[in-house]
Amino acid sequence: MSSTLFTAMSAFTLGTTGLMLHRTHFLSALLCLEGMMLAMFIAISVWATQMSTGYHFLIPMLLLTMSACEASTGLALMVATTRTHGTDHLKNLNLLQC
Repeated sequence: MSSTLFTAMSAFTLGTTGLMLHRTHFLSALLCLEGMMLAMFIAISVWATQMSTGYHFLIPMLLLTMSACEASTGLALMVATTRTHGTDHLKNLNLLQC
């Protein structure tokens, strides 16, 4: 296993444990999700480089595009919930109520 792949797997694991343990604020959950997506981007980029074919470089760019869309949607949801509820604490949000 290469050191880059090990680093990406470690970053993904840290993002997952951060998401499990630090779910007090909405922004910290979004940052953990973004770290997990960047670790996946690094791992898929290393895989595409090792495969050394032309069309495999499309997959990391597609993942990076989806990650940017996920981040913008998450920030928009955070702004909307902060405006309506007055806080970004995840424990105070009940998404089943209007």
